[in-house]
Amino acid sequence: MAARVDEDTKLLELLNRHPELKQRVRALADIAEDADGDLVHADEAERRVIEEVRRVGQETLHSWAEGRIARGEEEQLQADGVRRAGKKNSAGTLRSEPSR
Repeated sequence: MAARVDEDTKLLELLNRHPELKQRVRALADIAEDADGDLVHADEAERRVIEEVRRVGQETLHSWAEGRIARGEEEQLQADGVRRAGKKNSAGTLRSEPSR
């Protein structure tokens, strides 16, 4: 029983880190429960499930890509020994006086 609680907690933490996926999972659960009470035919329920699963796939890949880009940038910065933190001290390049 404790293992199931741990799994549920981990799943909830994961979904909270990805609110767009949490919303899609909730939408799928709403379809399963017919929360709106408007699903009379299996064809309509199937259509809605397919739409939600497509959205889940798109959002999952988008989230994965953003994470991969962030990890890649961090890896590159570490490999190059570049520091990203800090404020620029330069006010820019001074303009020279126009010649007369």
